[in-house]
Amino acid sequence: MQAPLSTVDPAEIEKFQAMAAEWWDENGKFKPLHMLNPCRLDYITKQIAGEFDRDLKTPLPFKGLRILDIGCGGGLLSEPMARLGADVIGADAAAGNIPVAQVHAEQSGLTIDYRHTTAEALAEAGEQFDVVLNMEVVEHVASPIDYLTACRQLLKPGGLQICSTLNRNPKSFMVAIVGAEHVMRWLPKGTHEWSKFITPDELFDLLRNAGLTPVDRKGFVFNPITWSWRLSDRDLSVNYVTASTKPA
Repeated sequence: MQAPLSTVDPAEIEKFQAMAAEWWDENGKFKPLHMLNPCRLDYITKQIAGEFDRDLKTPLPFKGLRILDIGCGGGLLSEPMARLGADVIGADAAAGNIPVAQVHAEQSGLTIDYRHTTAEALAEAGEQFDVVLNMEVVEHVASPIDYLTACRQLLKPGGLQICSTLNRNPKSFMVAIVGAEHVMRWLPKGTHEWSKFITPDELFDLLRNAGLTPVDRKGFVFNPITWSWRLSDRDLSVNYVTASTKPA
């Protein structure tokens, strides 16, 4: 059988392999993600609850939902989804991330199916999910449209994809490249390539061309005074997140 097309960029994978062991260090190289995670989870949980008519105040509100966390890293999103009752598969193209995620999940008493694989391979295998979490991945792949098409194939009809990335403009260059990598040194230099950043309109077009229906987008905005993130309906100038559905 012919191997499925892969949109994996080997140079991008090598970057994250080198940082794998630091995923759960809140003051390490992934400090920005740990800081952003509560804001990401607020958006994700509300979108899933709204789409599937779940009450977040009940125990295990996502019970019965099959969720894919593609580009799962060390499991920063997979673990909260499992705690909410979902059947979670965490997939990452960087092999070094998987044992880190597996050990942490075991230590946390959680059952999560972590796999060293790609979206294309999962789609080729016929895997299907109610929700695909596609967070901060699309700016690292070789072909965004092929990657998003594979993600759409992974969704059940009526399924939901949450996709976040970075806008491409002078402000995002100053904040995400100069600020985060060179000034604050939150991330190793070269973690991001500004040319791979995607504007919200471009991402909406990519989602539509991949066969998905965009339904929402919001910005993640950092406040340097309170040292915290918030969701914004208007400010999508740097980090932002989208929700889209697969037609039933």
